[in-house]
Amino acid sequence: MKSTKKFMLPESEMPKQWYNILADMPVKPKPLLNPATNEPLLPVEMEAIFAKELTIQEFSGKRWHDIPDQVQELYKMYRPSPLVRAYALEKELDTPARIFFKNESVSPVGSHKLNTAIPQAYYNKLQGIKHLTTETGAGQWGTAMSLACKHFGLDLTVFMVKQSYLAKPYRKVVMGIYGAQVHASPSKKTAYGREVLAKDPECGGSLGMAISEAIEMAVTGKETRYVLGSVLNHVILHQTVIGLEAEKQMEMAGFFPDKVIACFGGGSNFSGISFPFLRHKLKGEKQLEFIAAEPEACPKLTRGEFRYDFGDTAHLTPLIPMYTLGNEFSPEQIHAAGLRYHGGGQLVSQLKQDGFITSTAISQKESFKAGVLFAAAEGIVPAPESNHAIAAVIREAIKARESGKAETILFNLSGHGHLDLGAYSEMA
Repeated sequence: MKSTKKFMLPESEMPKQWYNILADMPVKPKPLLNPATNEPLLPVEMEAIFAKELTIQEFSGKRWHDIPDQVQELYKMYRPSPLVRAYALEKELDTPARIFFKNESVSPVGSHKLNTAIPQAYYNKLQGIKHLTTETGAGQWGTAMSLACKHFGLDLTVFMVKQSYLAKPYRKVVMGIYGAQVHASPSKKTAYGREVLAKDPECGGSLGMAISEAIEMAVTGKETRYVLGSVLNHVILHQTVIGLEAEKQMEMAGFFPDKVIACFGGGSNFSGISFPFLRHKLKGEKQLEFIAAEPEACPKLTRGEFRYDFGDTAHLTPLIPMYTLGNEFSPEQIHAAGLRYHGGGQLVSQLKQDGFITSTAISQKESFKAGVLFAAAEGIVPAPESNHAIAAVIREAIKARESGKAETILFNLSGHGHLDLGAYSEMA
């Protein structure tokens, strides 16, 4: 039996720029809209919420953006991350498919989220911002932002979806270790949170609600800005470091993927692994498939409607053209809390609309069965979110076995499940 093989990119080969897919999209997405006027949003109108440089990146059409030296130095804590040939999983599935995964679980916080947390904290620090607010679902984004803020000496307040706050208590502990203040959302810390609790004292919350609370605190606080872990263009820009590294590593391995797969919540890790490869398809250089794996409980790309919608439930965000289940949609509680967002990002949604990517909805039972199989084969316990990508990979590997096609599949292992063992116990 062949052992699992890692393809380690030298530190000197780390990407020096992020890739902006907007420059290569044949159909540009519709603009964000000002919710008060329904007119295209101007960059200056976002500066009350986001750091100025992040706003510039949000509206940029430039293909490449330089990664600042300070950000590159902090990336070196865990980047380049390994690309792994999953021989043991291939053998377990008896498939001719070659399966590779980019292991983003090696970051200090155990997920890909640090790739954008570091630059977001950096640009806010550069502007002289002292306080940041954010939301988190499963806690991975809140954890990443907490560590990034610690490095740059910024205060952070995190609104964590109450269902996850109660179900995943150790996420709160880790955020506290890094210095963040964490509140279950909806909370009594904001006017919107108090309004929700007055109507439903037992409300378990949603990412849309947590975003509303974080934005309210940001716009009413002095020297305060908001940071977001997914959906928006500047977040996706930072995450392309994943796919840019993977490109070079796949070349080292002597293969190019036929299919690229990742789980999908708001789009950050899916875009991060796929967009650098997708640019070759957009230019007509390569033919390959891109599959976003969603939970059946929140299948916005698979069953949602493509239209303008708010990114939060209090309607504080701009109107975003996206696939959505509706900003009031409150999905059932599942262990993959990071995938329970009601909408997809502007870029991913347009690419789905134009047929460049596909999506699939996966049940919680199937996802955990896939995660256990992967853990037994490869030795890594995946995050519940990542299990959806693994389940989609297994589906494709079985198709390859049935057809006899020796295709190459690349997926993103977006995080480990070391703080999700209660979920594995419950699903056993």
